[in-house]
Amino acid sequence: MLPSPNEITLEIKPRKRFDLIDIREQVSRKFDNFLDQYRKSYYCSYHTTAGYFEQSLCARLHHDRDNLTPFIRAFQKIFPSNANYRHDELKLRTELSEDERKCEPKNADSHLIFMSSGLKNCVKYENQPKMPVYFVDLDGVNGSGSRTRRTTVLGFNEEKTVSHVRFKVPVSKHPIDSINLRGGRSSLLEELDELIRRLDVCKGKVDISLPPDERNAGLTVNEYETLLMRHDLTEVLRNPVRFMAMQGKHMLLDPAAIPNKTINYAKYDLVQVFNELMDALRISESVVEKILTAFMRVPAARFFRMKRRISLPISDAKDPGRGQLMLGRYQSPILVQWKCAARQTRHLDVRIKKFR
Repeated sequence: MLPSPNEITLEIKPRKRFDLIDIREQVSRKFDNFLDQYRKSYYCSYHTTAGYFEQSLCARLHHDRDNLTPFIRAFQKIFPSNANYRHDELKLRTELSEDERKCEPKNADSHLIFMSSGLKNCVKYENQPKMPVYFVDLDGVNGSGSRTRRTTVLGFNEEKTVSHVRFKVPVSKHPIDSINLRGGRSSLLEELDELIRRLDVCKGKVDISLPPDERNAGLTVNEYETLLMRHDLTEVLRNPVRFMAMQGKHMLLDPAAIPNKTINYAKYDLVQVFNELMDALRISESVVEKILTAFMRVPAARFFRMKRRISLPISDAKDPGRGQLMLGRYQSPILVQWKCAARQTRHLDVRIKKFR
């Protein structure tokens, strides 16, 4: 008889700001044969600057930290630390107290890397003996101390869809927009929690996806902070190399030429970044050229690895026998668009799945 789904939660202390931590190794060391009982695992991060890559991408990178590292480093060049991010102007962050401003990390670059590189808050893996599963932390150190991270690993054997519904989400008339699905204009999560209770799902997940006919939009789970969403992310969607350009080492040589010169430097650097990404993924030069050409023509749509599907965990760990959505304090499902939607409405397909 197959064991019932079960979960464990780990606390992690990263060693440096960007760190790769093998969660499977930690689970095996601390919980003996926990993963060996199950065919599949569901890995969840409760943070907005740390998460997981999908198993398919990690397979292309041979589940090797020496391949994952340059993949992330390429995005770090596009979003350098300490660029002119509005999110990092702490004096403008009205939600922070004076004490919080003293210890709040300047980490807009980590948020943008998380969203653009394809990192996810939750991923499903087929269990394979000795295959590493990396928790990717982009902001693991604040000042001189490591941050404490939490991740849950849920073991299961099968999943069954118990509900499939379609939700309408109102969006603005602006071509570039981001919608917080945790609050604000949307009551999506409240409706889902009620549906989960009615369906009696204790351990499982909610898959939220854009239908095939919803174009020029993506989904992510991140912090919905006004300056980050309304300024930094918007700037990236308009011009993905903006922050790379601002770090151009020749910026001060000819101030009058800064707008043109820096964008040229950034595009040159971008070629190097794409080469590094494609080397990591083992993609041919002809494909690199096609991607780069498409990127220059339609930046946001081609540049972002932002997903069309996100996943949220259902757990009864807090209230045994009563499942609910589990999100970190700052995590919000976010719908992002970079072109106007018809009738100022977008649709989301939602599937509630029960683990067995």
